Amino acid sequence: MAFSLMPLPFDKEAIAPAITAETFNYHHGKHHQAYVDKTNSAIEGTAHADKSLEEVIAASRGSDGGLFNNSAQVWNHGFYWHSLTPSTSGPSGDLASKIDEAFGSLDKLKDELKSKGAGHFASGWVWLAEKGGKLEVVDTHDADTLADQDYNPLLVIDLWEHAYYLDHQNARPSYLSAVVDGHLNWDFAADNLARGSTWIYSA
Repeated sequence: MAFSLMPLPFDKEAIAPAITAETFNYHHGKHHQAYVDKTNSAIEGTAHADKSLEEVIAASRGSDGGLFNNSAQVWNHGFYWHSLTPSTSGPSGDLASKIDEAFGSLDKLKDELKSKGAGHFASGWVWLAEKGGKLEVVDTHDADTLADQDYNPLLVIDLWEHAYYLDHQNARPSYLSAVVDGHLNWDFAADNLARGSTWIYSA
């Protein structure tokens, strides 16, 4: 089966000025689309053709770098779009309790996301994830993903320059502050936590 480009779950104007429509035009319409196209091209006519995206990622890790990079980027970007929201009231319920338990407060979690994201060298991703019942902030490099790892990812922030350069130039901390303080989808995180298993890409 061929994979499709996942639609944005919001209007591309809805998160400006933190992330503008121009950035989404390139990031979603060109970068994410290219990863989808390259993944589909790589699996056509192979044993991977009928696998889920998560199965393709797991099967290609360590054995086919090109397929892994492209399929993982398809998954990571879909997860990232859902990690964003036009406005947020913050976490509640079990998620809020686990944040307080792991980090001391929501503000401390936000500080850790910003700090780890700003300190991450070169391209990658910074995640809020659950492992063994405890929340952690984890970063991965380049196209690496938590989709097939021993984590339940709850939220992710893209650290590649194409995620923010048109809007924030080289000021990654400015982008991180805008997203972390105003546009993280805590409802999505709560759903992922409650489900207790890794989100499935579906487009």
